[in-house]
Amino acid sequence: MAGDTGMARKVALLLWAQTLGLAGAQTTQLLVDPPWKPAVLWDQVTLSCQGLGTAGATTWYQDGQHWWQEGPANFTVTASGTYTCDRPSTGLSPPMRVLNGPLSPEARLVLQVPAWELLEGDTVTLRCRCWRDMLVTEVRFYHEDKEVGRSLTGTKLSLSPLQLNHSGRYRCGGWVSSNMSAWMLSAPVTVTVHVPVDIATITPGVLELTPRDTGTHRDTVAAGVSGAFLFLLLLVGIIVAWYQWHRLDARKHQERPPLDPLALPVEDPHMMYMELQRQPWEPSDTYDNLHQKL
Repeated sequence: MAGDTGMARKVALLLWAQTLGLAGAQTTQLLVDPPWKPAVLWDQVTLSCQGLGTAGATTWYQDGQHWWQEGPANFTVTASGTYTCDRPSTGLSPPMRVLNGPLSPEARLVLQVPAWELLEGDTVTLRCRCWRDMLVTEVRFYHEDKEVGRSLTGTKLSLSPLQLNHSGRYRCGGWVSSNMSAWMLSAPVTVTVHVPVDIATITPGVLELTPRDTGTHRDTVAAGVSGAFLFLLLLVGIIVAWYQWHRLDARKHQERPPLDPLALPVEDPHMMYMELQRQPWEPSDTYDNLHQKL
């Protein structure tokens, strides 16, 4: 019975994980070094594909086109474009854009954001850069086309502490010093701020996420798992009941003693004859004794 309970528990855990989507939570990730996006070629960018399966089975795509079959897990980028990688067990990664300049207008002035997950409460710095780090002055930063900062000589904007309302599109503009000074404006980049979660508590009706800073906020996300949870409980109950009935029935058959034809009462010969018809026995073994009793 202990084995049956353990099996039922494993089935329940597997079905619960599949219901919440945890079984497919692992995805392919594309990392960039230096960890800024969009990346720029003059930084000697290295892309690394992380996922399940053999590293040598990595497939690379450039601008949506199949580019490198069974390539390495990481390489140094030599051409601009949008890169993605694929691992057989975890699928396609999110895209990573690599810019070059000065031929590309959007790469002459670039606003970069950190390439890692941006969490509420952290300190985040955006930086405005010109091709090959040429001098940029009188830099201005815009959030959703509204100016949020400016500096005569600086090229960075600090968002500290990071808040949810900092999410959105940012741009930077400034005077670029070359043969002739020119005012340039970068392409927009998107900043997405996430709520840091330390504890996740699953109840039958609600998936409750407790943020890292519990003194400032508490977000409760209705996961809609009530129906799935009840279905799993019913399914596990059916599985456990079936195993218990099956084992009990098998044990009863094993413990039932064989029928002795000669031990039957002789008051009703017809009933004894019918019972003997239902049990396998050899007539030659008991014929004489049975004849005497009858």
